[in-house]
Amino acid sequence: MRAFKIIILLAMVTVCFLQGLLAQDLSPRAYVITPIHSNAITLTWSFYDGNINYSGALPVSGATGTYSVPIFSYYHTFSFFGRSANMVASLPYAVGNFQGTAFGAEQHLYRSGLLDSVYRFSVNLKGGPAMPVQKFMGWKQKILFGASLKVVAPTGQYDPTKLINWGANRWSFKPEFGYSQRLGQKWVLDGYFGVWFFTANSEFWSHNIFFAGTRSQSQSPIGSVEGHLSYDFKPRLWVSLDGNFWFGGITSIDGVQNPITRETNSRIGGTVAIPITRHQALKFSYSNGTYIRFGGNYQNVSVGWQYSWLGKPE
Repeated sequence: MRAFKIIILLAMVTVCFLQGLLAQDLSPRAYVITPIHSNAITLTWSFYDGNINYSGALPVSGATGTYSVPIFSYYHTFSFFGRSANMVASLPYAVGNFQGTAFGAEQHLYRSGLLDSVYRFSVNLKGGPAMPVQKFMGWKQKILFGASLKVVAPTGQYDPTKLINWGANRWSFKPEFGYSQRLGQKWVLDGYFGVWFFTANSEFWSHNIFFAGTRSQSQSPIGSVEGHLSYDFKPRLWVSLDGNFWFGGITSIDGVQNPITRETNSRIGGTVAIPITRHQALKFSYSNGTYIRFGGNYQNVSVGWQYSWLGKPE
């Protein structure tokens, strides 16, 4: 029975690690506006390498994960009651390996498949009216306030008979408020605050030889604070220092909470954006965990290619 409980907790932590890969990404300039009818497609390749911090809760050593995550995204801006607004849709795919030693036995796991799709709606509340490109060219940013809603849909690969899946088999929602201010001609300061809310996974590790019935997994909300300081060398060529902090997220099985799973974690990193043609740009980023109380402690390197254009869909 003790070994069975350890396996359950191991699964809870590993699942949170896998499904948290994209949840705490650092996103500089997320509330900086662009002209209406702006469009962009982005192809991003992200590599994650790290370990899982169990805080002494489990007799597990050498728990590590290595994952590659290509992501396809589409971005479009429009007018929302006269305010600048945008929508982003992202479809990630992942290939990864997990390994660890428990009770003296080494275990290996390989997974390949779709992660849950991500959708974000953002609208400016102050400082950024919807503008065509002709008017936008003469506009100067001062202080921007915005709000957004990010939704993660349960479209990823999921098998309830398996402990580890790329998909979460639940909906996730993150309302967020954002602030962006230009300091002089070159500096931009960003700050965001949001909260993740999760529906329950009604079929967590069910219908198998260990548990013939159905069990439910749930997670309490996670608060998130994010900040960025960036510098413009010239239009579209900039660098930023990025950091975030998140807290909460206690996981429960069939309504029974495990307080050990509460997260109090942070990351720090940097981003570089480089234009290569009028319509194309590259973005490079790196981040690492600075304080991980419980959960995934990984390094992340990302390379993105973006093609953007102006035009109203016919």
